Amino acid sequence: DMYFEDFVDLYLNDIKSRIKYNTWLTKKHIVEKKILPYFSKKKLQEIKPSDIRQWQNTMMNYRNKQGEGYSQVYLKTIHNQLSAILNHAVNFYDLKSNAARKAGSMGKERTKEMLFWTKEEYMKFIEAVADKPISFYAFEILYWCGVRMGELLALTPADFDFQACTIRINKSYQRLEGKDIITDPKTVKSNRMITMPEFLSEELESYIGMLYGLNENDRIFQISKSYLHHEMDRGCKESGVKRIRIHDLRHPYVKHTTKNIIFEKQKSQFIK
Repeated sequence: DMYFEDFVDLYLNDIKSRIKYNTWLTKKHIVEKKILPYFSKKKLQEIKPSDIRQWQNTMMNYRNKQGEGYSQVYLKTIHNQLSAILNHAVNFYDLKSNAARKAGSMGKERTKEMLFWTKEEYMKFIEAVADKPISFYAFEILYWCGVRMGELLALTPADFDFQACTIRINKSYQRLEGKDIITDPKTVKSNRMITMPEFLSEELESYIGMLYGLNENDRIFQISKSYLHHEMDRGCKESGVKRIRIHDLRHPYVKHTTKNIIFEKQKSQFIK
């Protein structure tokens, strides 16, 4: 018999300590802006699949001043969030059924296709952003070491071992509600040691040494994710290489590392 808006407060409090804060903020925003306006005064048990379908139609027909609607991925995301709320009520508070599941989904999942650069394309790009040292070394680490953006932006001088040519990854940077937040990495396995190419280790040792007043636990790259996206756009435009996602920069490194691991295992078995 609980009103939907009251249950949403219960749901958000229930999950807050179980997920990352930035994930919780995203969920909260979607619920408040896209779901609550339509279901707030309905009782949970009164929400029917037909109500969900009407809400879906409203979401799918939405257009902004430029005549643009929500993307298929976003439609899928907001439907999944509504379904998650009702699922929570079914699993933990004895709601009889999930009307969103019965109504069926909307939108589509993000395609898994990724674009890659050849080494030649990367060299053209990095030359185009070399006029800004902070951009140059940020992209060098992203490309050669396979780190995520948040991991890169959280790096401090204490994370580098220039003798061993390694970088310690044990934290991630987020900008949330106007504040700089350092969190744990994306997953437990994301805590790791990464080996740098020797040339990059030497370059970074020199670069970090020139950053006046930087303490061991200060962030080296005191820039934002939006700055990196802007520099990605600039570098692609000036070099003429195709635009790829910054996240996809790490995959050539991961692929190369995996091949090396497989080769070492095969070599070890052969020796035995």
